[in-house]
Amino acid sequence: MDINVLRQIADAVQAAVSLIPDSCSRGNEICMGNDGTPTSEIDKVAENVVLGYIESNRLSLNVLSEEIGFVDNGASEVLVLDPIDGTSNSVAEIPFYSISMAVGTGSLCGMHTAYIRNLATGDEFWARKGEGAYYNGRRLSVRVPDFSKLFALIYMGNAAVDEAFALAKNVKTSRSMGCASLEMTLLALGQADIYYMNTYRYNRAIRTVDIAASALILREAGGEIFDIGGNRLDMPLDNAYHASFVACSCKEVFDHIMRPHIEEHGATRYGIYANETIPRAAEYVRRAYDALRGEKVTLDKAAAGLIGVEGVPLSEIDADIVVVIGGDGTILRALKKTDAAVIGINAGGVGFLAEVEPDEIEECLSRIRRGEYSVEKRIKLRTWYEGEYLSEAVNETVIHTDSVAKIRQFKIYVNEHLATEVRADGVIISTPTGSTCYAMSLGAPITDPGVGAFLIVPMAAFKFASRPFVVPYTAKITVEAVMDKGCLIVVDGQHEYPMRGGTRVEFSLSDNLARFIKLDKDFYSRVREKLVNAI
Repeated sequence: MDINVLRQIADAVQAAVSLIPDSCSRGNEICMGNDGTPTSEIDKVAENVVLGYIESNRLSLNVLSEEIGFVDNGASEVLVLDPIDGTSNSVAEIPFYSISMAVGTGSLCGMHTAYIRNLATGDEFWARKGEGAYYNGRRLSVRVPDFSKLFALIYMGNAAVDEAFALAKNVKTSRSMGCASLEMTLLALGQADIYYMNTYRYNRAIRTVDIAASALILREAGGEIFDIGGNRLDMPLDNAYHASFVACSCKEVFDHIMRPHIEEHGATRYGIYANETIPRAAEYVRRAYDALRGEKVTLDKAAAGLIGVEGVPLSEIDADIVVVIGGDGTILRALKKTDAAVIGINAGGVGFLAEVEPDEIEECLSRIRRGEYSVEKRIKLRTWYEGEYLSEAVNETVIHTDSVAKIRQFKIYVNEHLATEVRADGVIISTPTGSTCYAMSLGAPITDPGVGAFLIVPMAAFKFASRPFVVPYTAKITVEAVMDKGCLIVVDGQHEYPMRGGTRVEFSLSDNLARFIKLDKDFYSRVREKLVNAI
């Protein structure tokens, strides 16, 4: 692939983008992209220009683009395209946005030609594998790091891990500039030392289209890109695949910035917890244990007993990640006994909270050992009764009658304001995580776990007009049992507490979060597979 061809494509894109009348128009959302996020006008204009150029000039190239996805033109090579990287910068008239193009086959490491242009300034970067990297015709080279004056470019968006903010405090200078391709070229220019992109939400991590060109340019300038575990980064040509990563001027920089985390936490510590009553529990525990051989692994007593090794109660296991073997109930019990991130292996029924099926144990644990995962944080619900703290719920707290077929009357307050009064079998206060559980069976909406809300759901209400409420997770919720008759408070289906008539239960957001290890499966795919297609 001739660099001049990519340059001509960039010329055409720059000319087309300049015709968009104003910055506000650039940001108009006109459709949904291949990744399920809105596509802005500037993105679609740029992509259409590239596709049109390829067609009119009969270039033998397939295309993998951020917006349209994969276009099979029957060619042997692929143009990996981010038509506009830094869309928000372009809308805000910040002169730091680009078109990013790479050509190659197979994977990220299979790219052999790359071209990036800052569309605001006209500056261009290009590289060919084995022939070096260039900026406006000048050959590029990373700089020798001065560890006392490290300049770090850090993703600090709303899905950034806590370590990102800790890193910002431990380097001389840090910036978050909103355009991954151009940020990585700053390393190739010798103007920065590290680009750190680490997110606890898998679908917010980087894709091949985002960095295919900048990765080749940086590597040809002498730098390198690693996954969070320190392995050389490679990624398939697939927009569904995401990864967190660290781009550096050299491996010594990676070792230097990652060492504090390693020294603080040591190697990743694993725990294994299982419901020993499920069929084939011993087999699954043994397979998980063998898949983690060589790591620091501690088994819960019940799991250890299944395979004849020593174990300790889960509450006493000091782990970073706990492998939970069982159904949703087992996962909920584990989350009450540990603050570690959990990865569920579905050995129960629906297993909505589980990430892994039994036939995937070895593959998925191998990926986790390589750092190919993200951590999804979910809110918890605190429950108080007559001034006594009862427990935290990951799914929900249920208040229901303590007598079969007996109705109760409840007053429900939100921030001390009376929201509704219902006659019902009970009331559920649910987190978004619990929206796919008990609350869903009562007609409450399925709620994305990232939504900051609680659900208030009447159970078998006497009046049809008694509908679920969705309230901000910052709200204080109070449920009063009006009648002088008893109820039960049940937290996550695990713990029961008696409730006298005429008393109140209070609910609020917990300071703690439940943490789930996530691989490839997004929430909506899980809804389709576990709920919709299972009906």
